[in-house]
Amino acid sequence: MQSMQPMTEQAFVAELKGLSHRYWGTHPFHHRMHAGELSEHELRIWAANRWYYQRMLPQKDAAIISNCPVPGVRRQWLDRIVYHDGRTENEGGAQRWLRLCEAVGLDRAEVLDERHLAPGVRFAVDAYVNFARTRPWVEAVASGLTEMFSGHLMRRRVGDMLARYDWIRSQDLEYFTTRIDAVSGEGEQTLALVVEHAVSRQQQDAAVAALAFKCDVLWSMLSAIEDAAAKR
Repeated sequence: MQSMQPMTEQAFVAELKGLSHRYWGTHPFHHRMHAGELSEHELRIWAANRWYYQRMLPQKDAAIISNCPVPGVRRQWLDRIVYHDGRTENEGGAQRWLRLCEAVGLDRAEVLDERHLAPGVRFAVDAYVNFARTRPWVEAVASGLTEMFSGHLMRRRVGDMLARYDWIRSQDLEYFTTRIDAVSGEGEQTLALVVEHAVSRQQQDAAVAALAFKCDVLWSMLSAIEDAAAKR
């Protein structure tokens, strides 16, 4: 019978970081992207579908805030909404992603009307937002610990895309270049929050399960994108 004694902090963190192999950086589609093997069509489908994820992140973060009774956590988490939405319509992570979409050959209108959105991507992203709305806030925060795995992938993506897709310029990848340092800091802050507030074994196990769920969401998104790109 599994012990219900809380894990030590070291063991808990190791359990969370041990899920790195399930992060979407190991997905075959990402391997092909970094190898320069994606067609322009595939890159457009990827960018257009990933937009839906970017668009929904502030709503996911707002759901976490609405469920959290701790003022300090709410203040800290508010910065994430501002980061993605910006303080005006012409700034923020969402706008930088739209500029990337334009760089790979998409019109902004066809991204915003979501005509290229794969049903599997919509389902996975909506499931993630619903998770944040319905689960305890600590679990929703823990699901975002994929941040621990993303910084190095973003850094490699910038180098590989510039080297292998000659129509993409460094300014087109501003979403990633501005996000690399931010996501690393956020990952540390998120981990500290989860360690502080997931104190029982039940809460710790739920946090690990939440992170595994998020990895499944991301993997499912990329598989749906891969399938959609194969259908011309």
